[in-house]
Amino acid sequence: MAETPAADDFLPFDPAQARIGQLLFYDKILSGNRNISCGTCHHHDLGGTDRLSLGIGEGGAGIGPDRTAGEGDDRIRKRIPRNAPALWNLGHKDIRVLFHDGRLEVSELYGNGFDSPAEEWLPQGLNSILAAQALFPMTAQFEMAGNPRENEIAGAVHDRIDAAWPILAKRVRTIPEYGEMFVAAFPGVDSADEVTIVEIANAIAAFIGAEWQSFDSPYDAFVTAGTPLPADAERGRLLFFGRAGCAECHSGPLFTDHQFHAMGLPAFGPGRTRRFDPTPRDVGRMGATDDLEDAYKFRTPSLRNVALTAPYGHNGAYPDLPGIIAHMADPRAARARWQREMARLPRADWLAASDFVIASDRFEMARQAAAVPADAVPLSSNDIAAIEAFLRALTGASALSTPMGRPDSVPSGLPVD
Repeated sequence: MAETPAADDFLPFDPAQARIGQLLFYDKILSGNRNISCGTCHHHDLGGTDRLSLGIGEGGAGIGPDRTAGEGDDRIRKRIPRNAPALWNLGHKDIRVLFHDGRLEVSELYGNGFDSPAEEWLPQGLNSILAAQALFPMTAQFEMAGNPRENEIAGAVHDRIDAAWPILAKRVRTIPEYGEMFVAAFPGVDSADEVTIVEIANAIAAFIGAEWQSFDSPYDAFVTAGTPLPADAERGRLLFFGRAGCAECHSGPLFTDHQFHAMGLPAFGPGRTRRFDPTPRDVGRMGATDDLEDAYKFRTPSLRNVALTAPYGHNGAYPDLPGIIAHMADPRAARARWQREMARLPRADWLAASDFVIASDRFEMARQAAAVPADAVPLSSNDIAAIEAFLRALTGASALSTPMGRPDSVPSGLPVD
């Protein structure tokens, strides 16, 4: 049986810094064209995600299923290649690796505390892996930075990944309200002109780490106080920890082993391509390690509040819990049954021809199929329904009423999604 977290299991964060982070999280000032924020794709109203299979980043408008892909010269050039990950419990002390492919890890490899895409150029002084993570969407062309020659942020990133962060920091600290808040909340910052991207990232980390804590679900009450689960959820619990084998990977207090597994989700979208590889595929963990043994493996997600964070899988292939449960039980059979209509992709006619083009590459499909586990667990429709009921019992009682929520306005004066 998985344990249940306690307050002491989470990194401590300063409330005043978290308040700054709340504002920055929803402030489009951190994007190249000032038109998208962290909250656009990780919105409070949507359980901290965007409820899309593959998101619409820089150039889009609106949030969630209603987000549009833009028009004319401002329309998006590419879908975000992976599903927006949930934010729940990322401040837990067990979290030492982030992103679907684990390309950010706690490590002293580069002398700055992390093994990351920024290598030795990641700045010193970040307070957690959450802070390090916050820096990368700002530098991603299709997420927040924008296209080359479009703005100074995109141009700086083109020179070197760390060249954009000082420009963003100046944008923030020259707004008087932000400058005053940083001086008040951060020891060692005596004037606004001392605010760097490190303080900005640390503030965002404080917000995410404090805001999205959740361990007050019916399951937690079952573990800590013996409060019985509903009958269907109890049956699902027994299956989850027993015959269905879910707990082999979804273990521990966060229901994840923090490891990487190839589960053969159907491939679609632009892929997370590498510069030397033009094929629109996503090789998962191998993209970070260059180890063939890691091909098509992705990080085991936490299942806490999973009922709030559909669609499911690294690319959001399944729109509901029964679909992803059935896939995990028998990946090969589910992969064969999957239909394109199951993907939640906002309309973008100019991308339609490439959305599913990878499926026509028979060699790539064969490689992916070879990585899919052959073992299957026979589950009836009643079994799947029971496991779904158990997963819904992992939803925190306070999950929809987080401490701070979405701000009505931000110091930059830009609109809040």
